[in-house]
Amino acid sequence: MAPELGEREAEAHVGAACFATGPPVRTGVELEWLVRDARDPGRLPTPGALDAALAPLAEPGALPGGGRITREPGGQVELSSSPAPSLAACVAAAGADLARLRAALADAGLAAVGLGLDPHHAPPRMVDHPRYRAMESYFDRFGPAGRVMMRATASVQISVDAGDETDGITGYRRRWLLAHRLGPVLVAAFANSPLWRGRPTGWVSTRQALWARIDPGRTRPPEADGTADPRTAWARYALDAPLLCVRRTPPATWSAPPGRTFRGWLRGPFGERPPRLADLDYHLGTLFPPIRPRGWLELRMIDAQPGDDWAVPVALVRTLLDDPAAADAAFAATEPLTGGRPLPRADLWLRAARLGPADPALAAAARACFAAAESALARDPACAGLRRAVADFAGRYAERGRCPADDQLEGVRR
Repeated sequence: MAPELGEREAEAHVGAACFATGPPVRTGVELEWLVRDARDPGRLPTPGALDAALAPLAEPGALPGGGRITREPGGQVELSSSPAPSLAACVAAAGADLARLRAALADAGLAAVGLGLDPHHAPPRMVDHPRYRAMESYFDRFGPAGRVMMRATASVQISVDAGDETDGITGYRRRWLLAHRLGPVLVAAFANSPLWRGRPTGWVSTRQALWARIDPGRTRPPEADGTADPRTAWARYALDAPLLCVRRTPPATWSAPPGRTFRGWLRGPFGERPPRLADLDYHLGTLFPPIRPRGWLELRMIDAQPGDDWAVPVALVRTLLDDPAAADAAFAATEPLTGGRPLPRADLWLRAARLGPADPALAAAARACFAAAESALARDPACAGLRRAVADFAGRYAERGRCPADDQLEGVRR
């Protein structure tokens, strides 16, 4: 049996494990896709058809880029890349794996759809696992948004190294601040989920709005003052978050008692065994803020993008965080959004989800960030194709005060 866990030990573990420091080098991406019938996008695939289509991709070496395929509760497919040593290598590897995934789906008459929210369906839960049963039970306490999020949304999640111990642009403290300052800009620039059940919702990123309605103790961004060291702030956030599930031996359910936080579990029994380190590590994976430290920084706020536009937010994030000149420009561009605080307030995230680039301050920050990224990419010959993709996306959207959600809304109006 693993030893029991003390509160001070838990705080130290969270800070150390979630911010593994070192020079920022690696990039990874997780691409979530809705899957629909290729000839009739209004039809959902059956679980059996999706299982059969994905089975060949589970074989060793099936994905040339070394990625991994998993399934989300509503049948969404997630392609997780391997960490890559450069931006160009990450996009190339993920693109190769995505081509293989698309081919396997096409052979089965299916297609991967890049939308942040299914505009027509409320899919049933296709993946049966104690974790997902416990998640549904937990999120139901807050209303229907949790089930919609689990079953009908998709995203582009970008992972970058946390950074080193310095206080400069490569340090984890400044990267943590800059990632949070960029977060609302990324929500606005790549918003792509304005419809639900065929009608406009009033939000350009309904997906982000759904997250805001689910348990703020595990989905909100961190405190807005940003003065605490990220390790300390995150340890407090993690231990004070309510338990979503408690792993138990089948056939026992994984449902957690209402109102009990992980810190509360550490401090005293509530009919469960004392928590251990493995329980804390599992709990950390049930926290869903826009930026989640997992040894690296995982940016979770970007809606899924159509076609191959997923590469644009990957290039934007990696460049603005890692290129010194671009990082300085992004820090300056987001300064007007913070109200003089190190981190943006929670209402800015909601403004970004509701208005997108129609908000003048967010639109100005987005234009400046795209321009900074394009200039930095121009200095790297290996990223010539990505520079063109970023410039093309900016020309279609950021420079015109638009986002992908506007294409969907115009289609509805037509």
